[in-house]
Amino acid sequence: MSASAGDETSYLVGLNLTGRHVVVVGGGTVAQRRLGLLVASGARVHVVSREVTPAVEGMAAAGEITLELRDYRDGDLDGAWYAMACTDEPETNASIVAEAERERIFCVRADNAREGSAVTPATGTYDGLSIGVLAGGAHRRSATVRTALLEALQSGAVTDTDDAPAPGVALVGAGPGDPDLITVRGRRLLARADVVVADRLAPPELLAELGSHVEVIDAAKIPYGRAMAQETINAALIDGAKAGKFVVRLKGGDPYVFGRGFEELEACAAAGVPVTVVPGITSAISVPSAAGIPVTHRGVTHEFVVVSGHVAPDHQDSLVDWAALARLRGTIVLLMAVERIEQFATVLVEGGRRPDTPVTVIQEGTRRTQRVLRADLATVAARVREENIRPPAIVVIGSVAGFSADPR
Repeated sequence: MSASAGDETSYLVGLNLTGRHVVVVGGGTVAQRRLGLLVASGARVHVVSREVTPAVEGMAAAGEITLELRDYRDGDLDGAWYAMACTDEPETNASIVAEAERERIFCVRADNAREGSAVTPATGTYDGLSIGVLAGGAHRRSATVRTALLEALQSGAVTDTDDAPAPGVALVGAGPGDPDLITVRGRRLLARADVVVADRLAPPELLAELGSHVEVIDAAKIPYGRAMAQETINAALIDGAKAGKFVVRLKGGDPYVFGRGFEELEACAAAGVPVTVVPGITSAISVPSAAGIPVTHRGVTHEFVVVSGHVAPDHQDSLVDWAALARLRGTIVLLMAVERIEQFATVLVEGGRRPDTPVTVIQEGTRRTQRVLRADLATVAARVREENIRPPAIVVIGSVAGFSADPR
């Protein structure tokens, strides 16, 4: 008597289904979850089902799968290399498995893994690796272990190679402040760094995870305080890479959103140093979100504008058309603006924005220390002074700033 697929004797194998006929019987949510991977594997997927979800119907309309809207019939597996029984009818699933057994086609039975001849493992991919976990048909357990393995690889707790990365520079966006909001790729590269050049908005928790062998260079740019010159930062990146090291430039938010990331890339490129750019979650969108504010909302605003407030509206270096901003009806997100909030509020009101336009100021957004101040254009400057709001802070101006749902 042969062992069922759910037994511990299951043989884990990777199937090359590219161009091969695969039949899925059933078009509900269970089938829907499996179709994406089958299509991505290159299989020619044919679905037979009386009814299908909108997503499955959309895949058929896009030509990703073929579809027949009818009951299963014996013979539907003819020519298949692999099959899946995904209906909500145990008798039908049993018939599909029986046909597969006769035709020597491996078949997954979604409602009872132990009764099929194959089991779908919990899968994941990481840096060219394909990970599959089987737990004797206990899908929740296999998914939990799969996720833990991926997280360990992504965080650097488990490494899949002893090879050091090639010398060069990675410009990594660290996100808005919460260490969990760095991207998977960013965290992976950070775990492999020899040198980290970090600004003050990079989450300190990420630096605390680094090994003792990693050199950390403080490139803090404190408003109105000490700062490492940009040329010095560029030199640190280039010198580290030319010394044969892998250098991560860890920047708060996204390197290309008022982060001088492209300046650093240009400097490295001119010196012949290879650069990898890893986008980050920008504070311009994520910090308002953490305070319960969407920067757009149907029927309220059709645009949002992100503006640097590092110079005053009347400063000779300002490139912002404040009069045009004032005429917009959408959302304005100001970065680096809290120290000059009175000037920005004044120029917007003078340009036509109503004094009672809602304004929300979020200090240290997404962090444990997050503070949220709500006001309007007429009162925001005074409220910021009264509450001693300091950088880093994001200013949101517009109707959406009056929304008050806090997701936390």
